[in-house]
Amino acid sequence: MKLKNNFFYTIREDIKDEESISGKLLVKSGMIKKNSNGIYMYTPLGCRIVQNIQNIVREEMDKAGALEVSMPMLIPEDIYISSGRRAIFGDNMFTLLDRYKRSYSLGPTHEELFVEMAKSQIKSYKDMPFNLYQMRTKFRDETRPRYGLIRTREFTMKDAYSFDCDLDSLNLSYNKMFDAYKKIFDRIGLDYKIVRADTGAMGGLLSEEFQAVTDIGEDILVLCDKCDYASNIEVSECVDNVQKNSEALKEKELIHTPNVGSISDLVNYLKIEAEKMVKTLIYKADNQLYACLIRGDDELNEVKLSKVLHVSEVSLASEEEVIKTTGAKIGFAGPIDLKIKIIIDKSILNMKNFLVGANKTDYHYINVNISDFKYDIVADIKNVKEGDICPKCGGKLYFKKGIEVGNTFKLGDKYSKSLGLQYLDNSNNLKYVQMGCYGIGIERIMAAVAEQNNDEFGLCWPVSIAPFKVSIVVINDEDDIQHGVAEQLYKILNDNNISVIYDNRDERPGVKFKDMDLIGIPIRVTVGKKAVDKIVEFKLRNSNQSMELLIDNVLNEVKKYIS
Repeated sequence: MKLKNNFFYTIREDIKDEESISGKLLVKSGMIKKNSNGIYMYTPLGCRIVQNIQNIVREEMDKAGALEVSMPMLIPEDIYISSGRRAIFGDNMFTLLDRYKRSYSLGPTHEELFVEMAKSQIKSYKDMPFNLYQMRTKFRDETRPRYGLIRTREFTMKDAYSFDCDLDSLNLSYNKMFDAYKKIFDRIGLDYKIVRADTGAMGGLLSEEFQAVTDIGEDILVLCDKCDYASNIEVSECVDNVQKNSEALKEKELIHTPNVGSISDLVNYLKIEAEKMVKTLIYKADNQLYACLIRGDDELNEVKLSKVLHVSEVSLASEEEVIKTTGAKIGFAGPIDLKIKIIIDKSILNMKNFLVGANKTDYHYINVNISDFKYDIVADIKNVKEGDICPKCGGKLYFKKGIEVGNTFKLGDKYSKSLGLQYLDNSNNLKYVQMGCYGIGIERIMAAVAEQNNDEFGLCWPVSIAPFKVSIVVINDEDDIQHGVAEQLYKILNDNNISVIYDNRDERPGVKFKDMDLIGIPIRVTVGKKAVDKIVEFKLRNSNQSMELLIDNVLNEVKKYIS
């Protein structure tokens, strides 16, 4: 691609309406342009990166034996009602009516349609296994689109679905996709972790996420300093370091705590450590209220709580509901004589003489013990903390932030049961098909790579997905010798199927160098005054060093870094 008289621009000003480094740099480098909140246009440069990512994904999926299909984006809403997921997606689903007043949705995901397609093939156990995939636009009406391409309303996803007779066969299909994913992210050059995760709206038996490690990530990854334990904080198991508490049990005592309702205020007012307090949080699930007890210095994990209650979603009760249930303002709820079901975190079983709310505004109880109130459920309902014990080896846990760029699910028979996907086994008995689901966010990969690969000058794309592998910058294109050498190199590289961008614009050299750095081309070849001696400058984007090369040696040097 020659830049003179072509579509190419960069932005010199700071980007005000982007929160993330990747969002700012992708806009500034002229690769994407915001159309509206959470919706972007892609320029020729941006499209090339997306296509390069798609090519890697497609190659590895094909090698793993998956077959590509294409599903519609406009889907009858009834399909999601049949599977039970319409209510789960709620306001996140874009819907519209056709001229006959029939309700459609812009597909947020396609499990249901893949099941319908599989029904055309599957009659007997002999018709499996197989795996189908697509790369298709998805639509989700996110409450708060943010961080550029990381959370958008319109995005491209590669989603694949495997179909098997039984769990053993599903495990084989799952492992094949799992290995393909590792190859994909290794080829792209991402720094990533694979973590166990919540199955969420997808449901099923198992979920694992491929998380790109970056400070802008929305997910908290829980890792061990001694072993390979890796989990999303949503499902990370808490292992309490139980030590014998020799403290003598005391009698509970009602104390006056005027206008002191938060844990931090209680710590300052009473000079008691937060770990000697128990906070009572009133939650709502399926129109029923629950009191959830965790230690004062812990945080409640809503995903764990929803699993304990076997519901898809939980939420904090309203202020009005809390007052009606406890008889006190927020901050003074406690378990004693409370008339709703009580769930306590298992760590509280080891506590003695702790503080709780008194269900009376401006009052708390001190020296409370487990015997002072009744509870209904004991469970792990809190978040792990850094420094906690690893549930696998006993090491110490630490946190990283991550961007979820891929996920794999063992769905089991969740969708085959709800949508009637069955087969006849070798004994002529009807059974439900076992499914796996495998997703990759294409633009999220682009954003994650940009987050991990940048410096003060701009983007630093890995060779694998860079829009062009090489840039040629000619200092003076009006100079016949420089122009001739640049044209010669441009032809040589193109003839060898090496993508190259040739900056032959009527701009100062400094502008050209800054633009090539900003857009992150991995290799730069500069043609200047020494072209008369058949010498050019060769420089890698991620290096401060450059070297001089004879023109005849440029191709071999380029091949060293792109093979």
